[in-house]
Amino acid sequence: MGDPTSWLTVEVGHPVAAPDGEEIGKVDEVLGDNTADIFDGLAILTGLVGKPKYVPSELVASIDTDAVRLTIGKDELDRLEEYTPPEVDAP
Repeated sequence: MGDPTSWLTVEVGHPVAAPDGEEIGKVDEVLGDNTADIFDGLAILTGLVGKPKYVPSELVASIDTDAVRLTIGKDELDRLEEYTPPEVDAP
């Protein structure tokens, strides 16, 4: 287990682990408000193909330099909704 760190340091590709330590995915996007330091959750890819799953912050047990550790396993992760980026209004 790595050193604890902030959600602000998580980057695309950071490993995601189940409670037993098994790697179950990779971070595709970190969701939150950097200015207000509000962590909303993550978009996580579980394979080479497919759309990322939305993992709300409540399901994140801890974040360290080695992995984001979830409170759920791969089966539960696979049942979560796909992440849909918010639509951006054109200027």
